Amino acid sequence: MLTILFDGIAYGMLLFILAVGLAVTMGLMNFINLAHGAFAMVGGYITILLMQRAGVPFLLCLPVAFVGTALIGGLLERTLYRPLYHKPHLDQVLFSIGLTFMAVASVDYFVGSTQQILQLPQWLKGRTEWGEGAWMLGMGHYRLFIIAVCSALTVALQWILTRTRFGSCLRASVDDQRVAAGLGINVNVVFLSTFAFGSGLAGLGGALGADVLGMDPTFPLKFMIYFLIVVAVGGTSSITGPLLAALLLGVADVAGKYYIPKLGAFIVYSLMIVILVWRPQGLFVRRGGRA
Repeated sequence: MLTILFDGIAYGMLLFILAVGLAVTMGLMNFINLAHGAFAMVGGYITILLMQRAGVPFLLCLPVAFVGTALIGGLLERTLYRPLYHKPHLDQVLFSIGLTFMAVASVDYFVGSTQQILQLPQWLKGRTEWGEGAWMLGMGHYRLFIIAVCSALTVALQWILTRTRFGSCLRASVDDQRVAAGLGINVNVVFLSTFAFGSGLAGLGGALGADVLGMDPTFPLKFMIYFLIVVAVGGTSSITGPLLAALLLGVADVAGKYYIPKLGAFIVYSLMIVILVWRPQGLFVRRGGRA
């Protein structure tokens, strides 16, 4: 039981890092970016290709995946996404879905359709067990590593958004762009940095999740619904809601697949429906929005 809870928490933390960038773009930037999973796929493939073809150590691949995906996200924000900020949400959805299918086709063409294998360092392959019987806690070292990294990122992200000047500028830009620009805030730079950072987090999540989730060209399509569930259930007003939603989703998914394998997905969607009926706006909501 404790092992299932531990694995669910690790899975939930990974989903949070993968989905928090989408929560930022939807909640703070008011942009529906359904191509978010494609950025996660890019980060995963950067890590796998660097390790397989260049022999780069795993720990060094993680920041490279973050920076590389952030640069790609920033370039796309400047050239493709920015003109769509004031377009209807339907246009944003159609554009980002089209971008997702282009990314899937490109990876399938250049890398291949087979699932890629990530060879973790030996020190991350072990497992530690405490206790006995039903209360035994089995902790995979890699899942413990995921929890530690994602927890540190969560604390850092919360601090950036609530305690720094950039976080204040971002909130001001979201609430009213014209007033923020009048106060001397470069709104375009703020949104560019935010989008790039969110894309980088997705890429880092893809790098961390390549071993747990698997990595193939269909990755953005398979996990798009999970990202949307995290954002819909958690709300987009802060990172607290998506974090709680991701943990609930992770534990429910792992427990459902363990105890009732044939109804694992049914349990997740049932939980989502119950929460959204109870709180249609999500677990947390923030008043106000972009002008």
